[in-house]
This record gives sequence, C-alpha cells and structure tokens, in this order.
Amino acid sequence: MTPTPQSSPEPGPVAAAPRPNVTTTADQATIGKSLVIKGEVTGSEALYIDGRVEGSINLAGNRVTVGRNGVVNASVTAREIVVLGKVKGNLTASDRVDIRSDGSLTGDVIAARISIEDGAYFKGGIDIRKGGAPATQGQPAKVNGEAVKEKEQAVEARA
Repeated sequence: MTPTPQSSPEPGPVAAAPRPNVTTTADQATIGKSLVIKGEVTGSEALYIDGRVEGSINLAGNRVTVGRNGVVNASVTAREIVVLGKVKGNLTASDRVDIRSDGSLTGDVIAARISIEDGAYFKGGIDIRKGGAPATQGQPAKVNGEAVKEKEQAVEARA
C-alpha cells in the first residue's frame, strides 16, 4: 500500500512542465503606445515597441519589433529586427532585418539577411555580413556613403 502514495506525487512535476512555455512569451518587454523613452535601452530580453523611442537600443542576442504604432529615432542593435512602424536610424542585426509592408526605415542596415515586403519604405544602404562579422579591409564599411568617401580621398591624394 505504500507504492500508491509514492505514485501520486509524480503527476505534480508533470503538471508544472508547461510553465516554461508560458515564461518564454513573458520574456518579451513591451513599450506601450503612450510611452516615450529618450536615452539608451539595453537588456537581455526581446522588446516590442508600440510607443516612441529616441536614442539607442542595444539588445544584442534578442529580437526587437517596432509595432505598427511604434516610432523609433535610434540606432538599433539586436539579433533580429522587425519593422512594422517607422524607424529612423541605423540597424545592426547579427541575424536578420525584416521590413514589413506597413514598415518604414530610413537608415543603413548591417545584417546577415534582409527581407523587404512589397509596400514597405526603405531609404539607406545595405551591408550583408555573414553572422554579423565586421567588415574586412577589402570590403567597404557601408554600401552607400563610406565607399564613395574612400574613393574621393584616394583621388584627392593622387592630385
């Protein structure tokens, strides 16, 4: 009769197993529509922005999503960046940048992969780097801007 009470505590841990799935969705912080943040945003969790952010956002190993109501005037560094709202600033992603159909981005992109949907607005340069590797001497630091400046300096040096 003692084996029966021992078997009843076992279902307790099984019932607790689904909890990690719930905490993974709670690992995303949200900046709501009415919030305005000026300064530096850093952390180690995913971020959803539906308000305004000015300054810099650095969430290196995580995902940053700019929602449809989001307005960001900042440089953004993250593993993955999704733009549904308006962004003005340079984006650096170790994995990918997605600009969705309602999204707007004015600034340069450095990423391993980029996706721009039909209807999206994009003005800036794109630098594709495998795994977020830094630019080497043979490659320009930026597609627009830097490569042209380097050529202008070389011409001035010859004159």
